[in-house]
Amino acid sequence: MGEQELRWGVVGTGRIASEFVSDLELVPDADVVAVGSRQQATADAFADAFSIRRRHASYLDLVDDEDVDVVYVATPHAQHFDAVAMALEAGKPVLCEKPFTVNARQASELVALARDRGLFLMEAMWTRFLPHVVRLRELISAGAVGDVRVVSADLGIRIPRDAAHRLYDPALGGGALLDLGVYPISFASMVLGTPKRVASTSTLAFTGVDASDVIAIEYAGGRQAGLYCTLEARTPARAVIVGTQGQVEIDGDFYRPSAFTLVRDDDTVDRLVFPHTGIGLRHQAIEVARCLRESLTESPVMPLDETVGIMATMDEVRRQAGVVLPGDEMEANLSGR
Repeated sequence: MGEQELRWGVVGTGRIASEFVSDLELVPDADVVAVGSRQQATADAFADAFSIRRRHASYLDLVDDEDVDVVYVATPHAQHFDAVAMALEAGKPVLCEKPFTVNARQASELVALARDRGLFLMEAMWTRFLPHVVRLRELISAGAVGDVRVVSADLGIRIPRDAAHRLYDPALGGGALLDLGVYPISFASMVLGTPKRVASTSTLAFTGVDASDVIAIEYAGGRQAGLYCTLEARTPARAVIVGTQGQVEIDGDFYRPSAFTLVRDDDTVDRLVFPHTGIGLRHQAIEVARCLRESLTESPVMPLDETVGIMATMDEVRRQAGVVLPGDEMEANLSGR
């Protein structure tokens, strides 16, 4: 695509869409030119708030907009599959919010569609692209803590009991796991790779979705992860990577722009702080632009096969908890148009 401005179209008008568009204002070669909603009024309100020129009363009209180069999907979880399928079938590259889909089957079908069309597709796991996480990967690869043995991470927020809240609504893909647990699971995947075995215990909310999950994962070579997520309380949201020669302690909230401490077994301590402007969502957009300029159909930092694997891990946690969501009960269908 060369070095020209990348024109974004946004599907959805909720909080994360607002934060993404706000952060894109810090990217000089990015422009949000269109927004799509299920109602004209919400599309107009969002467009007015961010001075977006084109506003559509359907997702289909948004993905068919010829002025849109790339689509960002920010709908509720259960709507990701249809929205991404629409965009891919319209020939548009896609950045889709996490969790990528409701289950691994849906994720696999979207990946197959993108690969069949030769189109770029990426899960919007923005944490992967934050400065402190980029530096963390460099240090781990360089052996700063030796052989990594254990990863621990937690993420919890308190959501008052409300059946209408999206995180308590099974029809919207609610529950702690898909919205919050995806962060520690993806973090552990980034550091440790593909799981060998997943064991979990969950508590269920009054609507039947998972309210909290304690997850133990075994990886190759006896490496392990201990992860936790909950809708019932705010947790420290810290992450720790323990190796044979030291450890990294990431401040809360580990999944946002943050800082960390590297503690080596020789008792040397390095404190790494990363001054940051903005929310942090722009870094994934910069990666999308880089990949498109280099004609890549997926990001090596957030590969599609890993995204499918993360969904499979969450499928297993939900299976052990007995949580079934609407997307599990029907066959994924690539006929969104």
